[in-house]
Amino acid sequence: MVSRKLTGTNQEFPIGKIVCLARNYAEHARELGNETPAAPVLFMKPASAVIGDGDTVRIPPYSQECHYEVELAVLIGKPCRAVAAEQALECVAGYGVAIDMTLRDVQNQLKAKGLPWEIAKGFDSSCPLSDFVPAVQVLDPHQLKLTLAVNGEVRQDGCTADMIHRLPQIIAHISAIFTLEPGDVILTGTPAGVGPVAAGDVMQAAIEGVGRMTIPVG
Repeated sequence: MVSRKLTGTNQEFPIGKIVCLARNYAEHARELGNETPAAPVLFMKPASAVIGDGDTVRIPPYSQECHYEVELAVLIGKPCRAVAAEQALECVAGYGVAIDMTLRDVQNQLKAKGLPWEIAKGFDSSCPLSDFVPAVQVLDPHQLKLTLAVNGEVRQDGCTADMIHRLPQIIAHISAIFTLEPGDVILTGTPAGVGPVAAGDVMQAAIEGVGRMTIPVG
């Protein structure tokens, strides 16, 4: 069972479902030629996709183009069903760093056929995920700097202030569809600058005041 700690506490959460947002930063939507969505675009990853700091992303043999996407991860701390936006942040236990690894060539092929994306998004090792800092330590989750470097070169440098959909609205929207439970994780989208990695590369992902990870690619 995959779990993550809430730093500075004795709490540990088994990871449940991972609900992810696509196209939640306008510049990233534009760089991939996608329209800016009026409502959150959701997909999911299984808990088996999770790896930790220092673990290796393994690119499946059916892909030739694997992209990184640094994201703010939100850990749900209590049951949350059809919650109002005004109360949504009360359900958050902590914040962490995630990388949404994406097989871009496979995703594009599936999108062109109108098929689901799961094999491009949910493969083993596709969700590097840090431990979480308690939510009370993050004064404003919409003012956090996100960066991702590959082999020491910064590729993504953004801020959660640029999210199209903010966390209260995201949690309210998701919880009206899926009941969120303790240990569930929401990945909130990525800023512009995504691109490919290959075996032998090393990614460094960081969110100011939240955490950092070093993830090699194999």
